[in-house]
Amino acid sequence: MNLSFIFGTRPEAIKLAPVILAAKADPRFKCKVCVTAQHREMLDQVLKVFKIKPDVDLNLMRPNQTLAGLTARAIRGIDTYLAQEKPDMIIVQGDTTTVFCAALCAFYHKIPIGHVEAGLRTGNKYSPFPEEANRVLATHISTLHFAPTQKARHNLLQEGIAPERIFVTGNTVIDALFLALEKIKKKPPVIAQLRKSIVKSSQQLVLITGHRRENFGKGFQNICKAIKTLAQRFSEVQFVYPVHLNPNVLKPVYSLLDNQKNIHLIEPLDYLPFVALMNRATIILTDSGGVQEEAPSLGKPVLVMRDTTERPEAVDMGTVRLVGTNVNAIIDNVVKLLTDKKAYSVMASAVNPYGDGQATARIITACLKFLNDGAKCIEH
Repeated sequence: MNLSFIFGTRPEAIKLAPVILAAKADPRFKCKVCVTAQHREMLDQVLKVFKIKPDVDLNLMRPNQTLAGLTARAIRGIDTYLAQEKPDMIIVQGDTTTVFCAALCAFYHKIPIGHVEAGLRTGNKYSPFPEEANRVLATHISTLHFAPTQKARHNLLQEGIAPERIFVTGNTVIDALFLALEKIKKKPPVIAQLRKSIVKSSQQLVLITGHRRENFGKGFQNICKAIKTLAQRFSEVQFVYPVHLNPNVLKPVYSLLDNQKNIHLIEPLDYLPFVALMNRATIILTDSGGVQEEAPSLGKPVLVMRDTTERPEAVDMGTVRLVGTNVNAIIDNVVKLLTDKKAYSVMASAVNPYGDGQATARIITACLKFLNDGAKCIEH
């Protein structure tokens, strides 16, 4: 059975890596990997960590690429790939432009689509942008829906997806995290951009990530103002910010946060050093989706700099809190966690709702059953 994985960004690579490795190890699959390289450098980091070599690399990334330009190039490239490869099924993950384009091309070729991390919703098509629209559109042309949680399954049922096509698997990011922790335990990564005293000490450390398109402009300015105020108020706390390579992030971050003694602006980290730094952190301040899922397994409170989240389960459990990009809201919430041990303990000890690390096995089982049952005969 020919299975093709199509992805293009670092988060997709992280979350698909356990599934790809399992499929490649299973003699019942002939497994191929096609990458769009929607994000070039950050994708390559993860491929190297998990020793995954793409069979096809479309290398689509362009400087200052527009969504329309990327979409056009992705559709052309993926269409050609599918016409040549003719897989029995494609697997995509999440909500990127690559996901939408791959699903659309597979639909045109009448190839079944397995959607990992299906059913996440904010209900606002512009937040996150363009991810919310990408995942909704991908849902309605996908064949198998691998929902990470019961809430995600409920969202899919509400949209009319047949229950027999939905599989609650947990999130594969937990599978990937457990693989990463094993690697780190065997060989702790060196974070060359940070002093050893920062990495090894017990000083409080706030880890920051940010890249969301909807935060470009005023949002990032507010985030940086809040971080600068916090760093000045808590001179003994280390603030570490691996800065995304997008110029819309780099410019405000370096113009507002450079030259502050306890703010460490570093280049994006490879996956293993980043996991190690998450494990070292006291608090994580982020607008990322994947971090919201990973950090609870490490016992780290997460403050999400967005107004909405498609991952409400962690908010409901109390390990994640939405703070938006309001300067005062960010400051107040970080201050509370840095100074109130009880408030910190409540968030740090909350249960991770995103799975047990067995999502990969459930996805492989569902794919095998579907393909063995004569997938193309029951497509409708």
